[in-house]
Amino acid sequence: MDATTSGTSTIQYHSIAEQPIAAAIVASSVPTFQRQVRHCFGDSTPGEFPLAANPSIVLHVLTACNLDPQDLAKLEATCSFFRHPANFAPDFDLSISELAALDMCQKRAIFKPMTIEQKEALKQKCGGSWKLVLRYLLAGEACSRREKSQAIAGPGHSIAVTSSGAVYSFGSNSSGQLGHGTTQEGTTADEYHPRLIRSLEGIRIIQAAVGASRTMLISDSGKVYAFGKESFGEAEYAGQGSKVVSTPQLVESLKDIFVVQAAIGNFFTAVLSREGRVYTFSWGSDSRLGHQTDSTDMQPHPLLGALENIPVVQIAAGYCYLLALACERSCMSVYSVGCGLGGKLGHGSRTDEKYPRLIEQFQTLNLQPVVVAAGAWHAAVVGKDGRVCTWGWGRYGCLGHGNEECESAPKVVEALSNVKAVHVATGDYTTFVLSDDGDVYSFGCGESSSLGHYNGADGQGNRHANVLAPELVTSLKEIKERVVQISLTNSIFWNAHTFALAESGKLYAFGAGDKGQLGIKLAENQIERGKPERIGIDLNS
Repeated sequence: MDATTSGTSTIQYHSIAEQPIAAAIVASSVPTFQRQVRHCFGDSTPGEFPLAANPSIVLHVLTACNLDPQDLAKLEATCSFFRHPANFAPDFDLSISELAALDMCQKRAIFKPMTIEQKEALKQKCGGSWKLVLRYLLAGEACSRREKSQAIAGPGHSIAVTSSGAVYSFGSNSSGQLGHGTTQEGTTADEYHPRLIRSLEGIRIIQAAVGASRTMLISDSGKVYAFGKESFGEAEYAGQGSKVVSTPQLVESLKDIFVVQAAIGNFFTAVLSREGRVYTFSWGSDSRLGHQTDSTDMQPHPLLGALENIPVVQIAAGYCYLLALACERSCMSVYSVGCGLGGKLGHGSRTDEKYPRLIEQFQTLNLQPVVVAAGAWHAAVVGKDGRVCTWGWGRYGCLGHGNEECESAPKVVEALSNVKAVHVATGDYTTFVLSDDGDVYSFGCGESSSLGHYNGADGQGNRHANVLAPELVTSLKEIKERVVQISLTNSIFWNAHTFALAESGKLYAFGAGDKGQLGIKLAENQIERGKPERIGIDLNS
């Protein structure tokens, strides 16, 4: 409702030009007053409370409301009160808006333990403003569910992290990748139901990554624990890396780096530091990632090139390539590096890139990326406006454009033009899109029933059919739960399975389950499920 239509006169705030103020709530029984006299401490005559009377109250309100950094910037642009020094500790030269941004940064788990020098260095890397630091931190939280419950559908095994940081694992345990140690006979056993990793008691895990026969977990203190095959660069089908670790072990080579995310690709592994720096292990032969190493290398190497001085908020690894979502001062952008087969690097060609290169197509599309996903052979991005772009190898319709053609540069999925997307997940020729209202769409390869499409009461029908354009996953509508995360197997050598995490903390699974990776015991001779079934754990605990 507009204040001018309610009978309430307009309000003039300091340097803000007189204009109608949109009123959220206007009580019709309250009489109108001429707001001409400013009062600080109340009076029998109603009047305005000046912003400058008690700036600490204003600061508290701004912080408590968790305003977006853009909103704080708009306040500074429209009112001198918000951009002049507030004379508050710790920095008396900071404005109210900058102090509010700093206070909100202090609430973040990865920001709290930083030293003053580290915080200042991050501020300068982000562009010299606490509002930009806050934007960087919020972007990282939004795209990777940092410090929230999550489920990861790996190649043959699965990881589930609760909101309190406890970790459950289930599925194939051929190389100790479930982290439960060995049996009395010295062997590892598959798990058909979620099992708590008890050796992590007292350690809060905030992020997980899985690869073929290996798992990586990241704690709230930035420590990385790994188990399974002791290799950061082994190919999924390779016979090397015979040494296995069956319980979570601290990665010593990363102990001096505060890690917030890990991504396991084929032939290499990447980690992201708190400061937005990307480090990679292995797959450096022929300097494929800007450095020269071999598959047995256990030392992290900083990713050189364009991203050395630009903070990265998310990384995604596919088959021999890496995507990085960067938080530049003026916008969000995506860089790619590695193998260009199928056009999956997004530069309009199929050539390899030894150093990170900006994907320029997003500027042409006027799209600001907020989430990136790297499938085995194709990639996807969600824009701030809810549009979805895909590119790479289009086999089985995984790009969602109604055909199986390759796209060497990002292309908007027009079939989703009426959907506001908030999340995207990619696998081996498979794509899932999550909308802002909790609906889920999938397209691509229907093998293993991992797309979630089925017909009939028995859940059979055409559940194996390939889907060339986005289709609503009606099986997830039937559970009558709001879905907040989708995860699917990103492997070219394993049958895929899919997880759908509901806002309530309930976890649903479908697809391949022969190794127990669905968290449920299938009937004899059954190797997959086409209809989502709830797993017996509550991830909001």
